[in-house]
This record gives sequence, C-alpha cells and structure tokens, in this order.
Amino acid sequence: MEQEYPSPLLEAAVARLSSLPGIGRRTALRLALHLLRRDVSEAVALGQAIMDLRRDIRYCSVCYNISDDEVCPICSSAGRDRSTVCVVENVRDVMSVERTGQYNGLYHVLGGVISPVDGIGPDMLEIDSLVERVRAGGIGEVILALPATMEGDTTDFYIYRRLEGVAGLRVTQLARGMAVGNDIEYTDELTLGRSLLQRTPFGV
Repeated sequence: MEQEYPSPLLEAAVARLSSLPGIGRRTALRLALHLLRRDVSEAVALGQAIMDLRRDIRYCSVCYNISDDEVCPICSSAGRDRSTVCVVENVRDVMSVERTGQYNGLYHVLGGVISPVDGIGPDMLEIDSLVERVRAGGIGEVILALPATMEGDTTDFYIYRRLEGVAGLRVTQLARGMAVGNDIEYTDELTLGRSLLQRTPFGV
C-alpha cells in the first residue's frame, strides 16, 4: 500500500495538528508545509510559545479565568466593580463580554455547564466555589450569562436555587436578545452588550 505522506515526520506533524479542534487533515497538512517553508527560528518560536503556554499559564484562584499569575488582572484591578459577578461557562465568554465594553464587574468561570447526557454534574464545575464566594459577602449582584440552551438554563436554575436566601443578593440573567441555542462567544458584541445592559431578575 502506497504511503499517504512522503515523510513519517510530516505525517506525525499532520496527525498532531489535526488533533486540534476545527483543524482537519488538509488544513493540518497546509500548516505543516507552511512551517517547512519558514525559517527554522519561526518554528522554534512557535514550539516555545506552546510549551510556555502549557507549562506556565494557570487559572485565577478567585474566578478561574486564565492568568499568568495566581490572581488574574481583572480580579486584581482596583477599577472593577467588586460587588457584581458575571457567571460564564468558559474563558472565551470572558473575552466576549469584555469586548462589549459594557461590563466593569468581576467574573466567575464555571468551566462548563450541567449536562447529564455528557456526564457533567454540578460537582464537576466551579459552582461550590461561586456559592462560597458569594456567601463570603461583598457581592450584591450575580449575573447569569450562560448559553441560552437547555443545559445553560438548567445550570442557571441550579445556581439560582443554591444562592436563594443570601441576604441582599440580586440574581439576574441576560436579556433574551440572544437567540435561543446561541453560545456567548458566537454572539456579536452589540447584541451581547445590550443583553448585559437590559438584564432582568432571574426567573422573570
């Protein structure tokens, strides 16, 4: 049988690149061949950047956003509204909300949403840490900014029930300017910004 690639090294590179999300074998081959045409120093720099990312990056000990330090720049900023926490599914959602320029509070990254079909329960997410954070005091509003999906709504309701009874706490959700079924990261900044500004009490 004729081998698909002229070099086992090229084949190995394509296999590694195509294991990344959104990259098929054709795209992986194109990337690998592009790297071969570039100066060796560029390939080394790319490899070093990936190694540094994997070895040195960490998750904020407060909100679980990606950070170079123990506490991320958002949580450590004196200019943020520390009485408001926006609950999101993942780090990409933090970036999406920040791009709107309509929010100046803090975040809490759950690391997913409750999905029994996928075997993801509440104990596998950063929900307990959110509840502890709120109960520690100083937070007046929790904004539930999870996807407008069945899993997102289930997670919203679970968090709402866990936070019931916290004195003086307001739990809100994004206005439904977002289409049902949409992920935060795929929502345009204008729609997401308006959804933040027009947020409503949860359950209304």
